Amino acid sequence: METVYSINMDYTWADFALGLPYSITFLLILTVHEFGHYFTAMYHRVKATLPYYIPLPPYEMFLGTLGAVIRIKSAIYSRKINFDIGIAGPLAGFVVAIAALFYGFLTLPDAGYVERIHAAQFQQAGAGSLDIVMGNNILFWFFENFVGDPSRVPSHHELYHFPILFAAFWSLVFTSINLLPIGQLDGGHVLYGLIGSKKTSHRSDGDIRAVCRLLHPGNGDAWSTDEHPWILHRSTLCRYRTYNSVVVLLFESMRISQAKTAIVAVGIVAVQYVSLLIFPGITGYSGWLLFAAIIGRIMPVAHPPTQIEEPLSLGRKILGWIALIIFVICWTPRPIETII
Repeated sequence: METVYSINMDYTWADFALGLPYSITFLLILTVHEFGHYFTAMYHRVKATLPYYIPLPPYEMFLGTLGAVIRIKSAIYSRKINFDIGIAGPLAGFVVAIAALFYGFLTLPDAGYVERIHAAQFQQAGAGSLDIVMGNNILFWFFENFVGDPSRVPSHHELYHFPILFAAFWSLVFTSINLLPIGQLDGGHVLYGLIGSKKTSHRSDGDIRAVCRLLHPGNGDAWSTDEHPWILHRSTLCRYRTYNSVVVLLFESMRISQAKTAIVAVGIVAVQYVSLLIFPGITGYSGWLLFAAIIGRIMPVAHPPTQIEEPLSLGRKILGWIALIIFVICWTPRPIETII
């Protein structure tokens, strides 16, 4: 049976009630994250707006939101203050995400919960056959293996049936994205605070980090074929042109010459092509390409310097390295896949 995905026009108050555990958990973590930034900015007397929430329409496969942001309305002159505001959000949201993970794994329903859901779905007309598979990361793996009851821990094919765990999982994904040590993302502020402007704002350093964040998304996607990876079929060339367009968009935002952009683009593809020949099973996640293109277009790769470059205290340095560890344990190489 063919599955058609569209906005649910038969939405009821019962559906609304069923979605509350997911919505409340996810929005609570996002809100605490943004108010971590906000209250820290207020503490340092930096003007900032209240959070702006970015909604998504009620379309199937959508998360309901793209997150939230606050806008800084006055200049941040100090490296220390910049660090404080940047790190406060991820740390605050991470604490709530940990609490949600503990609650979700310690209150798992009985083993027949998923079977009852499937039975109810099969009774509904038009039940689809789309298989949604969530990814994994180090922290979620730890909770699965050392906190939850092994007999009740859900498969990653069924994780979206567990609203609190589903929200906590995506909160970890959003946290890791925010903590990417790039530009003016929270991780960029943290890295800038730890090592200063001489390294984080250097052009070659920005180039290297931009190249690295494009290697994983394209691995196995731009060149892969069913049997012969060294043969460039038409579909392979189409994937390559799409991938190359994203590379060009990113490096155009860095305001480097067209010649250098072309050299870097060819170099990235060459590395991926050779990697596929050496390791035929290597795969990337093309979903990160859109993110790389958006980030590359709306913010600089290098972090802009502040006027006051005072070194961080030991306590702040420890928090900075903790934040980078959180990035590592929350990073999810392939957050979601769909199998029809």
